[in-house]
Amino acid sequence: MIARGTFDVKVTPIPMEGGAGRFGRLLLDKQIHGDLEAQGEGEMMGTETQVKGSAGYVAIERIVGTLHGKRGSFVLQHKSTMRAGADFKMDITVVPDSGTDELTGIAGRFTILFEGKNHLYEFDYTLDGK
Repeated sequence: MIARGTFDVKVTPIPMEGGAGRFGRLLLDKQIHGDLEAQGEGEMMGTETQVKGSAGYVAIERIVGTLHGKRGSFVLQHKSTMRAGADFKMDITVVPDSGTDELTGIAGRFTILFEGKNHLYEFDYTLDGK
């Protein structure tokens, strides 16, 4: 199955005790619309390099809502890198066995697409291996 739609995300820096750390930490608050109507909450940790536009981040995000009419939640794991703004690689997958309620058994890959300043997604998923 493939779910498509848009999302809005608010990113809030997490203050570091004792001064700046080596890695930036951010809270994620996401509103997802379309085939997946949900709210996502998570935490991201990332770093930029000395080369402008090169960076990497990891994140864990819990999604709660309705996917093609089925209610429940699941967790996404993010791992992404960018090289000088030209080579952006994202790997966002469902954490195994994280699905609840009608989304128990969910597996899949979440892809973020950028269209200008708009955030779009495609979510290629299965439920219980189907």
